[in-house]
Amino acid sequence: MSSRLTGDETALWQAAARVLDANWTGTSTAASPGLYPHQWSWDAAFISMGLARHRRDRAEAELLALFRGQWADGMLPHIVFNSTLARHAFFPGPELWRSDRHPAAPAGVRTSGLLQPPLHALAALRLHASAPDRDAGRAFLARLYPMLDAQHRHLATTRDLSGSGLVAICHPWESGLDNSPAWDRPLGAIRLPPSAYAPGHPPRTLPTGEDYDRYVWLVTLYRDAGYDPAYLRAEHPFAVEDPLFNATYLASARALAEIAVIVGADPVPHRERADRVHRALLARLWDRETGSFRARDLRDDRLLPVITAAAFGPLLDPELPAPVVRNLVDLLLSSRFAGAAGYPVPTCDIQAPAFDRGGYWRGPTWISTNWLIWYGSTLHGLPVVADLLYGATMRLVRQSGFREFFDPFDGTGRGSHDYAWSAALVLDLLAARRASQAA
Repeated sequence: MSSRLTGDETALWQAAARVLDANWTGTSTAASPGLYPHQWSWDAAFISMGLARHRRDRAEAELLALFRGQWADGMLPHIVFNSTLARHAFFPGPELWRSDRHPAAPAGVRTSGLLQPPLHALAALRLHASAPDRDAGRAFLARLYPMLDAQHRHLATTRDLSGSGLVAICHPWESGLDNSPAWDRPLGAIRLPPSAYAPGHPPRTLPTGEDYDRYVWLVTLYRDAGYDPAYLRAEHPFAVEDPLFNATYLASARALAEIAVIVGADPVPHRERADRVHRALLARLWDRETGSFRARDLRDDRLLPVITAAAFGPLLDPELPAPVVRNLVDLLLSSRFAGAAGYPVPTCDIQAPAFDRGGYWRGPTWISTNWLIWYGSTLHGLPVVADLLYGATMRLVRQSGFREFFDPFDGTGRGSHDYAWSAALVLDLLAARRASQAA
């Protein structure tokens, strides 16, 4: 496909749909054929929202394929491996995770042992909202609801390490913003054993060398502890409460309450969980001094110093106090983020020493984080912010195609081509714009 997309929005829609069709494996959507051939958890949530606008049958299949990998304790793994591919088609593959040896893992499905931002209930609710046949949509939600409920109960019972209501991530990969500068300090405190843990596997777009060894070492520690929640609470060296992860948790808890009403279940536990996360976000992760949300390292009980795009995640909370929203918008539009980027939103504070315009999650613009901030801005009635993010995202894909991520200053596409969530979220944005114009 040509990198530059010309024509009207109909042409852009057709181009995005072609990417999703090409990446469809028959059961789910590959994030990017060749480079990312398996199914990733929050990719699937984003992709299903785009497929809902294009192929509803595939949108439902996408989520069901992902939940096929759910463990008996409710844990939804961040990777569900495609068993038809060669063992070494991607590193780290099933041989690192050894999920087949864990009694809670599903039989016949190889998965990772980590999780990712729990956006899935929100994706399911948006899928229902776009359904032409509400009865069929309700039947799908009824099928999915027990799995979503188990996912949220797992998070509440195993990952609330501080007892505050917030859930903790035990690995940077769980954040979805894999090598964000936010994780530099807790990663730097980890003492590696003498031997390397990721020899001979230098990924093309991921951190390499010692940093990557730390990622694999964290997996090895957790795996060898039997993926035991008690080990996470007492011993695991990486435990962080992340504002973006918890914001998606809150948004999906609210969505799950709405789904419960639709399918005839009790919405109260989900509402109570969302309210508790709301209070804890403000109490534990809001930093008045910087006017932003920052991740908290539970191992030394301090806020982490680098401000990233995750700071804007709590905009997904419609109950966020107006003064906090104003502070976040001021920061977003300042020269530290959108105000100095021709193609916002950079994923790291531009003025931070760790900012790297080409360094994966260390500075480039991603369509997924643009979408999350766009969606949050619609919840708070911020049309200027919503229009800025809509326009910036469309300029990125028109100029560089459906790339994995983009240079925030000149819009150059980076990473893999024909990236599925980039195409899917463009479809969702286009459909939302059409709906607002028709209203």
